[in-house]
Amino acid sequence: MAFMEKPPAGKVLLDDTVPLTAQIEASQSLHSHTEYIIRVQRGVSAENSWQIVRRYSDFDLLNNSLQISALSLPLPPKKLIGNMEREFIAERQKGLQAYLDVITSHHILSNCELVKKFLDPNNYSVNYTEIALQHVSMFFRSEPKWEVVEPLKDIGWRIRKKYFLMKIKNQPKERLMLSWADLGPDKYLSDKDLQYAVKLLSSCSHPYIYKVTFATANESSALVIRPFSEKGTLKDLIYKAKPKDPFLKKYCNPKKIQGLELQQIKTYGRQILEVLKFLHEKGFPYGHLHSANVMLDGDTCKLLDLENSLLGLPSFYRSHFSQFRKINTLEGVDVYCFGHLLYEMTYGRPPDTIPVDNFPPAPSVFVVSVLESILTCEAMKNGMPTVSRLLQMPLFSDVLLTNSEKPQFKIPTKLKEALKISKECIEKRLTEEQKLIHQHRRLTRAQSHHGSEEEKKKRKILARKKSKRSAYESGEEHSAKYSNSNNSGSGASSPLTSPSSPTPPSTAGASSIPPAPPPPPLPPAAPPPSTEVPTQPSPQPDVSASRGALLSSIQNFQKGTLKKTHTCDHSAPRIS
Repeated sequence: MAFMEKPPAGKVLLDDTVPLTAQIEASQSLHSHTEYIIRVQRGVSAENSWQIVRRYSDFDLLNNSLQISALSLPLPPKKLIGNMEREFIAERQKGLQAYLDVITSHHILSNCELVKKFLDPNNYSVNYTEIALQHVSMFFRSEPKWEVVEPLKDIGWRIRKKYFLMKIKNQPKERLMLSWADLGPDKYLSDKDLQYAVKLLSSCSHPYIYKVTFATANESSALVIRPFSEKGTLKDLIYKAKPKDPFLKKYCNPKKIQGLELQQIKTYGRQILEVLKFLHEKGFPYGHLHSANVMLDGDTCKLLDLENSLLGLPSFYRSHFSQFRKINTLEGVDVYCFGHLLYEMTYGRPPDTIPVDNFPPAPSVFVVSVLESILTCEAMKNGMPTVSRLLQMPLFSDVLLTNSEKPQFKIPTKLKEALKISKECIEKRLTEEQKLIHQHRRLTRAQSHHGSEEEKKKRKILARKKSKRSAYESGEEHSAKYSNSNNSGSGASSPLTSPSSPTPPSTAGASSIPPAPPPPPLPPAAPPPSTEVPTQPSPQPDVSASRGALLSSIQNFQKGTLKKTHTCDHSAPRIS
């Protein structure tokens, strides 16, 4: 199926891993209570936002439901008297905003169904457990040998994936686990290829892949049955949790934080890297590695949920790696997720922030070396190392694998091609999302810089300078206009003419000074020689100075300075 082609009818386009943010815009007081108007936004696009109205009692109900997480959440306390006062409402609004910020930034809480329904009731109003039971019941009509023992309520983090404890009727003591899931936004296989690929999972045999007993899919969902493990997953081991407990209870706030032994870290890490390498070589997309997707079978780690990428489900860490444009392939995603898993195995908890600047003391410097190659800022900028490169690092290179089971997973050529196209489409959607996030981050950074106090001061100084310059130029223009008006009123010469000077003596013998006519504009040729040094022309000559020079020339005139001339009068008649 080509990218951006019209999706199949059963495909869920909404990506549940896209973060929701919430901002209280206003409050309104009614007769007996106060309502808070909240703007909720999905992702970075302001267009993808909506308003909801919530009372304090709605917040209190949500908070009570989230107490199973054992987290201390900052919900403002109740107040029975004086709760309609304006100052109190403003203070409570600040407290409720802080509460929203905490639950929307917490990775597990923000993805749970309770928070999603509170912030986005239109998209999360249905009962997903009831829908799952309907699909499972329809399946049992054609497969009567299976029987539901009990629903395993909320043991996973996905909203649209439900789990049930199963048994086979003729083997009542054996327990299995059934998982049912909707098709997700990254489902790009055709229905025919999807059904074939899902059924193929039961034929996969690998020492580090958890066995699939039965798998099937239709145009809208898929169902997979596996053996149920009482020991639980690798995450259960790290957090000392019971496998059947709800996800929020098990992993949000563990009572004891303790990492695994160094030998466990080395062995489990090597096993997981080996199975990732196997899948990459087979051309089978995964991208769903995290500690809750690794089952423990004795001292062996086995990978779970290979079907997730086929069904188009988004990854647990998608909101993390979508922030980094260098993590743009499913192989890179697997390595990034392995970094998270290694951190959890080492320190008994997930990293507080990504990228990680400083690592706490670890059982070995080789552990820190691997973590630095994946989770640091430099690694995010340069890209992820390959799985083969990680296997060569000292932490894993000396681990001896004792399992001799030969891997078997035959994928037909035609299906391989379909998986390749599907993988490319998944990566393309990820790249487009990363591009939008990057553009939004740049815009936000520019707006933040523009609105900073330092930038505001700079703009004020520039505005002040500009205002002074404008005032100065305006004053000069006004002075020039005033001078021009004086020139036109006194009959002064044109600005292009030189100031008046004494008339040079004529070689033709004129003995008197004729009255000076108004001087014409200067011709382009050089002016005639003069006994006095001419004054340089000025754009706007001073009228009083010109008059003074003329008056001075007249007063200082001396007749005796004129040369005596001799004339030959030939006017008398000649007598020859």
